[in-house]
Amino acid sequence: MIEAIGNQYVVARPVYSTNTFGEEFKKTQRHHKTLLDHLRKCCSCSSQKAKKIALSLFPIASWLPAYKIKEWLLSDIVSGISTGLVAVLQGLAFALLVNIPPSYGLYAAFFPVLTYFFLGTSRHISVGPFPVLSMMVGVVVTRVASGTNTAPELSSGSPENATDQEKIMVAASVTVLSGIIQLLLGVLQIGFVVIYLSESLISGFTTAAAIHVLVSQLKFMLQLNVPAHSDPFSIFKVLESIFTQIQKTNIADLVTSVVILVVVFVVKEINQRYRNKLPVPIPIELIMTVIATGVSYGCNFRERFGVAVVGNMSLGFQPPITPSVEVFRDTIGDSFGIAIVGFAVAFSVASVYSLKYDYPIDGNQELIALGVSNIFTGAFQGFAGSTALSRSGVQESTGGKTQIAGLLSAVIVLIVIVAIGFLLQPLQKSVLAALALGNLKGMLMQFAEIGRLWKKDKYDCLIWIMTFIFAIVLGLGLGLAASVAFQLLTIVFRTQFPKCSTLANVGRSNIYKNKKNYADVYEPEGVKIFRCPAPIYFANIGFFKQKLMEAVGFNPLRILRKRNKALKKIRKLQKQGLLQVTPKGFICTSDGFKDSDEELDNNQIEELDQPIDTADLPFDIDWNADLPLNITVPKVSLHSLILDFSAVSFLDVSSMRGLRTILQEFIRIKVDVYIVGADDDFIDKLARCEFFDDEVKDSIFFLTIHDAVLHILMKKDYSTSKFNSSQEKEMKFDFTINTNGGLRNREYQVPVETKF
Repeated sequence: MIEAIGNQYVVARPVYSTNTFGEEFKKTQRHHKTLLDHLRKCCSCSSQKAKKIALSLFPIASWLPAYKIKEWLLSDIVSGISTGLVAVLQGLAFALLVNIPPSYGLYAAFFPVLTYFFLGTSRHISVGPFPVLSMMVGVVVTRVASGTNTAPELSSGSPENATDQEKIMVAASVTVLSGIIQLLLGVLQIGFVVIYLSESLISGFTTAAAIHVLVSQLKFMLQLNVPAHSDPFSIFKVLESIFTQIQKTNIADLVTSVVILVVVFVVKEINQRYRNKLPVPIPIELIMTVIATGVSYGCNFRERFGVAVVGNMSLGFQPPITPSVEVFRDTIGDSFGIAIVGFAVAFSVASVYSLKYDYPIDGNQELIALGVSNIFTGAFQGFAGSTALSRSGVQESTGGKTQIAGLLSAVIVLIVIVAIGFLLQPLQKSVLAALALGNLKGMLMQFAEIGRLWKKDKYDCLIWIMTFIFAIVLGLGLGLAASVAFQLLTIVFRTQFPKCSTLANVGRSNIYKNKKNYADVYEPEGVKIFRCPAPIYFANIGFFKQKLMEAVGFNPLRILRKRNKALKKIRKLQKQGLLQVTPKGFICTSDGFKDSDEELDNNQIEELDQPIDTADLPFDIDWNADLPLNITVPKVSLHSLILDFSAVSFLDVSSMRGLRTILQEFIRIKVDVYIVGADDDFIDKLARCEFFDDEVKDSIFFLTIHDAVLHILMKKDYSTSKFNSSQEKEMKFDFTINTNGGLRNREYQVPVETKF
């Protein structure tokens, strides 16, 4: 019965153990689905299920029929044109990160949009080149291209030299393989793997990738011939090469790139500050590209200053190629990292927009869409893509409503590929490098996360810092693997060393909190309440036992052995007739009795670990009373131990054995043990694993701490000023609640009638 009185409530109910609660309310035995049941359900067929699968595989069939032409089309057209112009420039710029000719970046900006239009579930992200992913592909290209011979696979009409053809083949093969991995993960419905990349890890990793991008673009900004490095510490080797050749810097490229970079940063800051007042963001990348191309062509920078330019842009479309199986074999680990990072970034951005505009996205379908997009792009000699934050921001901020905007952006890229690409041939590579760096501002600003994370969570801050260090020192591939391993290690560390606490009654109510945090607490005499806030498994069962021993103040196994050893001495005294029992206690008739402590063998130690058996003695022994001469046993005031397992989600087999041993040790020294707050599935698992025996019984489980405390008080028949028993068999507590700054008395009632 629950009765509400203002902001107070009075509860009257019996004290329940888990067993009695289940009996009274008729707990049902549920059938838990097995793997076979899930497979049977997946393999079942119906028209409704077929329709659901079709709609999930082709989300366009859900949103396109509901497209509002009059309201959305104009916005999508404006957004598509703006996004397409940005996509062209980013495709050219990010191709430099992959170490392939810039023109191939247009393929990476065009093909993935087509497939994502039909298969993607997000309406706002712009799929295509992403600097971090481009950098990861570039690292693989640098490492693998020099050791493979795949150039003959490309069409003979390609104007690039053999080295460029080799790099293009490696980039395309890695892209196809990462797409295959994404497709398999999506088909197998294991898109949840992205949860192992926390926000702190992604932030630290992308910041480190931005540093790699910055260093890699210095050679284009300075026009230096820097040898490629892909092994650990490669970033330091590149910096060494740059500084040893710094006197060879092309001043025209340096000045151009610095001017472009400053202007881009300033205008992007204006776009950010006045985003609510500007109808559309200022397309500074496009403006600077047009100006730089015109100046370079008009002043003939290539001939006068020897600057490096984009070059041939009249390739059109290349025929599809067959990926290299040899490259597959050499890059499986790198491709897996590219697949996971690409999906994690795209899904994170898509999640932001789905929450903002209230529509669902499907992680597994996103994997399928990105996988097919990368396979399609790689087959046509593009490189792996995801979504660039700045490009998606342009598509959304300029009014994009659906992927119609994305399709129109692909049309803009198509026009550049087949018609007007030649206009960009005089563009300096240093300008593209500066544009690439201009898109890194958001990533570089993530250094501010360190201070915020330090205040919020030290572990997350440590993950950010270590991820950044790993990615900088080991490179992006190995750095990502090491970062994930370190992050999982922190989770293990947190659960391996949980913050266990001793609880006490607060406010004379049914509320129990850490007694160190409150001044006015009450602990029933002889009762200890211990809370473990983490799962218990093989790695932390030892720590759990150590903290429990510290909380109770003694080791039950040591007490058990002392008592069994004392019992042997008492038996020897009793058999020799040297011991008499009186109402006042033991009387030893010989002062000269001595029984020195001898070294025990393993069998004798095992005997001391057994339950205390006094059935053969004509008297009972009070171990807390004075014992005969020369026999000392530590006194134990504890008679009941309550373990709060409300936060313990699981127990493995190894920890079960350890926990049962701990419980047996307490029970054998006459300390009753109770477990509270355990989930029903937790208890069922213990039963299946034969956890219970004659000593450890399933009756030790109670619903709440207060149920266990009241049961203990009734069992011990305590009558104290803290807990007074009424004639109506109810325990009553007076406590106070702070209401509007004042104290107010009320009464909490719980019947002590129990059903055990």
